[in-house]
Amino acid sequence: MRFRHPDGSIVHVAYCTNVHPGEELAGVLGQLRRFARPIRERLGVPRLGLGLWLSRPVCDALTAEAREVARLRGALNEHGLEVVTLNGFPYQGFHDYGDDGGAAGGGSGVPGSPKLRVYHPDWTTPERLDYTLALARVLAELLPDDVGSGSISTLPLAWRTPWSPERAALVMGALDRLAAGLAEVEAATGRTIRVGFEPEPGCVVENTTQAAHHLASVDHDYLGVCLDACHLAVQFEDPVEAAERLAGAGLPVVKLQASCALQVDDPADPATRDALAAFAEPRFIHQTREPGAGSPAGELRGTDDLGEALGGDLPGDAPWRVHFHVPLHAPPAAPISSTRGVLEKTLRVLLAGPSALTSHVEVETYTWQALPGDRRPETDEALVEGIALELAWIRDRLIGLGLKEENP
Repeated sequence: MRFRHPDGSIVHVAYCTNVHPGEELAGVLGQLRRFARPIRERLGVPRLGLGLWLSRPVCDALTAEAREVARLRGALNEHGLEVVTLNGFPYQGFHDYGDDGGAAGGGSGVPGSPKLRVYHPDWTTPERLDYTLALARVLAELLPDDVGSGSISTLPLAWRTPWSPERAALVMGALDRLAAGLAEVEAATGRTIRVGFEPEPGCVVENTTQAAHHLASVDHDYLGVCLDACHLAVQFEDPVEAAERLAGAGLPVVKLQASCALQVDDPADPATRDALAAFAEPRFIHQTREPGAGSPAGELRGTDDLGEALGGDLPGDAPWRVHFHVPLHAPPAAPISSTRGVLEKTLRVLLAGPSALTSHVEVETYTWQALPGDRRPETDEALVEGIALELAWIRDRLIGLGLKEENP
């Protein structure tokens, strides 16, 4: 979906396809027919934006044969879909469990857990650079004819351990080569592709303060930040202050990921803990944060996963926020809620002002199939309905902020 901002610019809205497993090109093409087109039809729009997740094997298949990119672009057009952004954070196997079928994760995000696979390879490795530049070349070919720029989101450099000055130097060298490679893509195709690093709890770059520190010296023509509203909330960051901090560092918001975290006001309450335990699952990592004594502005206490927090590693004497993306339109029932208010404030900060501070908004609830059983969609039709309702929720909020829907 496209929206016209009062400043005249176009804001693109998409849903992220990392909600669907996809390790082969045939599977990605099948997603378009099985999910994306029905979502578009359910919304009643002539064209729907996708934030494609192309795993490394899919990306390799696309770059090995130019005709395969043309095939994908043709399928997008056939189903009334368009792509201006890619999710380049997960490398491959995003929906895999541990080698033991999931028990290895055990709700734990400690080093060595299968849940940490999503952060590898990181930006200290040539594999991450090669993959991201390959995505950029693919995206330049997939962009609609009337769109001159695209975006790719990626991990915030690396998981926080191990980290050293030597690893930091490797990363900065990689980011220099990344910017140079993106400039080459632009010179060859006439399309500008920008990469946004996505602050996430537990990583080298957890928040916008660390983003401003680690990314201050990169080429801001091509490199910036992907602001994930769930992660922002889990870190108890204020959206106004976060946007001002990024602007002060000259870091553009390349993309907003529209997402909500879990929130509980009284994690010491037994009924609350029982309800929250239903969200502790073995596939994805669910970092949990609690403000230090005093106020939300105090130092945060945290665990790498929800199971650890429930096991006693957090005091539970202040509200918890949990990195578990929950549907935008349907917060969990009490005593659990979501951080939807943070998302709404983030939308206002980025898009209600005289100028749009981002042009790409991606709904990224990849955890539909990890929700507790009574909230989990059991059929394709139920998943289509849920994602369509999320997109409709975003559409209503953007129109309420003064943007006008446009149908290309």
